[in-house]
Amino acid sequence: MTRPQRSKRVIKTTSANSAGCNDENSSQSTVILRSKSSPVRLKTRFKAPPKPEYPIGNSSEVDYQNLKILGPDFYAIDALDLAPLLLGKFLRRDDVVLQITEVEAYRPNDSACHGRFGITARTAPVFGPGGHAYVYLCYGLHMMLNIVADKEGVGAAVLIRACAPVSGLTTIQQRRGQITDKPVLLTGPGKMFDYLAYAVQLVESLFPVDLVLSGLEILDGPKPEKILVGPRVGIDYALPEHVIALWRFAIAGSPWISAPKSTLRPP
Repeated sequence: MTRPQRSKRVIKTTSANSAGCNDENSSQSTVILRSKSSPVRLKTRFKAPPKPEYPIGNSSEVDYQNLKILGPDFYAIDALDLAPLLLGKFLRRDDVVLQITEVEAYRPNDSACHGRFGITARTAPVFGPGGHAYVYLCYGLHMMLNIVADKEGVGAAVLIRACAPVSGLTTIQQRRGQITDKPVLLTGPGKMFDYLAYAVQLVESLFPVDLVLSGLEILDGPKPEKILVGPRVGIDYALPEHVIALWRFAIAGSPWISAPKSTLRPP
């Protein structure tokens, strides 16, 4: 008696790009039916493009033409007070708009602040007038954007740690060299700064950089309903009281927050 042929079902998935398709969100599944003696039969079906896991804000929901650019007086306060106020504000440069989701405060007499060294060629911008930018190269790899706080000569700033994209996603992806709409795109101060394309213009700011003249604007935005606080990241060299100080702030509920998230909690 002849034994029936057994078929083995194998599913292989290939990306759309490998098939010559330009839509990187689409993919193709190929079902291969095989038996020991029968020829290979192919059946192909296409999957619908997946929806973004982290929806991107719609720029049409906000009229940026009518949002005011924050003036010098807004920044002329203690960095610890300025930091949470920057949450929810918008960063705009060219066609890109981001919403600030995470920051850290650095104050005078703070053993984690660059101003602790006094005024040097590198730290001079920290002692500039509030509302200017202080840009520096970290570990020779990443550019960091800080907003100078308080009055001129004080030596304080707020580090922008993370943002959420609102418009210009394609431009952000090109500047970051990363095609994704997930938080990994802009969560982390080095990643966030890449979108600004400052690296081609500034290595380190040896003088206070006027935000508007540099092409970067900070626009008013909605106040977050809830925020999180925690110790700052990567400052193990500082004094113990400054290591544990809750001077890191983030928008509660936002996925656009850098690691570690476990150290953040309600105030």
